[in-house]
Amino acid sequence: MASPDAQSANTGLPPPPRTLSTPADTALYLELVINKLPEGKVVPVENRDGHFYVALGDLSGLHLPGGIRFDVIEGRAAVDTIPGVKVAYHQSTQQLLIDVPPDWLPAQNVGPAVPSVHAPAKASPGLLFNYDVYANKPQIGAGGVSAWHEFRAFDDEGVFSSTGTYHRSFAGQAQSADGYTRYDTTLTHSDEDTMMTWQAGDVVTNSLPWTSAVRLGGGQVARDFSIRPDVITYPLPRFAGETAVPTSVDLFINGYKSSSAQLQPGPFALTNVPYINGAGEAVVVTTDALGRQVSTIIPFYVATTLLRPGETDFSVAAGKLRMDYGLKSFSYGDGAASGTFRAGVTNNLTLEAHAEGAPSFGMAGGGMALKLDQAGVINISASGSHLNGQTGNQMSAGYQFSNRRFSFNALYIGRSAQYGDLSAYDVKLGSFSRASTQITANVSLDRFGNAGAGYFDVKSSDGSRTRLVNLSWSLGLWGSSSIYFSLNRDLTEKTWSGAAQLVVPLDTWGTVTAGMQHVPNAGNQEQLNYSRAVPAEGGLGWTLNESRSTSAAAYHQADLTWRNRYTQLQGGAYGSSGNYTRWGEATGALVLMDTDFFLTNRVNESFVLVSTEGQPNLPVHYENQYVGSTDRNGHLLVPWTTSWYPAHYDIDPLNLPPDYDTPTVEQRVAVKAGSGYLLEFEVRHIVAAIITLVDGQGHPLPIGTRVTLMENGAVNRVAFVGWDGKAYFDDLQSDNRIRVELPDDRFCELSFQANSRLNQAAVVGPLVCVPAGPHT
Repeated sequence: MASPDAQSANTGLPPPPRTLSTPADTALYLELVINKLPEGKVVPVENRDGHFYVALGDLSGLHLPGGIRFDVIEGRAAVDTIPGVKVAYHQSTQQLLIDVPPDWLPAQNVGPAVPSVHAPAKASPGLLFNYDVYANKPQIGAGGVSAWHEFRAFDDEGVFSSTGTYHRSFAGQAQSADGYTRYDTTLTHSDEDTMMTWQAGDVVTNSLPWTSAVRLGGGQVARDFSIRPDVITYPLPRFAGETAVPTSVDLFINGYKSSSAQLQPGPFALTNVPYINGAGEAVVVTTDALGRQVSTIIPFYVATTLLRPGETDFSVAAGKLRMDYGLKSFSYGDGAASGTFRAGVTNNLTLEAHAEGAPSFGMAGGGMALKLDQAGVINISASGSHLNGQTGNQMSAGYQFSNRRFSFNALYIGRSAQYGDLSAYDVKLGSFSRASTQITANVSLDRFGNAGAGYFDVKSSDGSRTRLVNLSWSLGLWGSSSIYFSLNRDLTEKTWSGAAQLVVPLDTWGTVTAGMQHVPNAGNQEQLNYSRAVPAEGGLGWTLNESRSTSAAAYHQADLTWRNRYTQLQGGAYGSSGNYTRWGEATGALVLMDTDFFLTNRVNESFVLVSTEGQPNLPVHYENQYVGSTDRNGHLLVPWTTSWYPAHYDIDPLNLPPDYDTPTVEQRVAVKAGSGYLLEFEVRHIVAAIITLVDGQGHPLPIGTRVTLMENGAVNRVAFVGWDGKAYFDDLQSDNRIRVELPDDRFCELSFQANSRLNQAAVVGPLVCVPAGPHT
């Protein structure tokens, strides 16, 4: 091939330039490209004395830090004179390539792919009555019947609840335990914005791992993180870096891809970490436009027991100590108060404090939870008490570590003989154990199962001591079957005990469990159990159990459970030869809402009443699972919703009559704890008509003719004529008026009536369209 110089000699033209040069002292219009990222706009650039001058207003994308000196002439900056900036002119693409230090560019926070959105929880006015009736009759001796209840009244402002039980013996005369006993009566209000819960009545005080909870008759105000499941209260790892050019980043957590994102040049931080706990390993992989990859391995440790910096958790309770709980309905002692406070100081440190008080009694203490980077968490606390002139103290220390394969927990609590708190206020001092130590560990052996070990040491106030060692191992076998072994050593009594168990699921036919155990002074015991849980949609469940021991008579048990959408019934018998106890139980709930009564299974948390405005037989799905169809009044009660969680509900409109429509077929709703919500799906009766339109000669109007439904002189909806001059309208009134726009720029107006009693579209016409003049 001839050289360029030879080719130019043949043509008489000068040879092309070997390199692309920048003309001196010229005005150019170039696209700015900052760190390989095009700005998307063309700006004037002056090449003066070998420097590129750009208007200061066009250099906002450089994010110049303050204090940098560079040449400026008439409001234009010489870009290539700015310290730390590299500039290149790309003649073929008419671009000015500018590279700045990545730390000049704005930081980017890469959050969750789907940000957590708070859905305010709701509640509708209603009443709920949970019940549990149990009766038993032994073969020898007197039986009895017990009826437990929970009554709730609720609306959007709060929940009033009361629980209690009634017992009656089958004996000929009344027993001491017969009669009604009230348990708790409480009024509760929660505020999601402040994450606070107020309670009045019978309350249980909040506690820390090194304190005890007590029952009070009074009130309590507390931070309640459970009402905001979208809020993460503990510190999550944050992975930071910077990139000089547009880059994609992938985050892998413990070997699994967690997220992907596209990054602009500059610093970045990854905060879209999944909900994890314990030690782990993150791998951040960046890939630039040329396909070059950089992987960074970052170990981390997440402790859910810590609070984020600046986050606080607290509770304050005051009232009278509840006495004889479960035995007497109204038995209260001296006045008392309790307070707990936690504060996140740093990502690694959370401080704790607790105080209690009553007549002639006071207790206060403090503690901390400290994360040791990737080495786990230690907990330390110290508290002192003063009761009736006696002073005592308590010290505790704990350590926790966990990762994907291993977990370890240790806790030591030591007390002096005179130490006490509100849980021991009305009993003799020294009821606490003097010291307790517990150490547990668990390790995953992959295909060889899981192994665990534990050591427990308790020194009682009377000087006695109990020391136990436990070893366990479990292994998955074929299918979902498993085997479990446990071995225990009492170091005080110098005795051994152990157990072995084999579990074999039989798919929908239940589970067979065979086991044996050895107990000191009781000999060996073998057990065979066949059980089937009641299906979630209702049906039958059962339990058959046979137990034999070398030191006792054979034990037999058989029971049957039947559950439907209204109640759950159970019954059976158990015992040894010569003395069998027969029993029966009924559980369920009665709900009053939307002026209707509903029988349903026991409501433990919250519920939703779906209403389709009287339309029966419409299938309802909860979290994409079929839960039933609406009854003859258009209602279906879903009794097992999770409080504060925005669950998904939908209805299937295919069973609607043809003259009905629903604009909304799915909704998400969160329900307040202990409450119910009336979830309404609007169902509209549609009055529709098929209108036949003809001209003065009786011929159908042309296809595509515009027809407007008028309402009070204004345009309501528009339709177009189809085959045979027919037009369709729905959602009509009894009397209607339409305007027909003809191709010759004229129109006609017609009136017609629609029959609202039909289950299908009414047939109207033919209506004759006589033009009245040009349309406007």
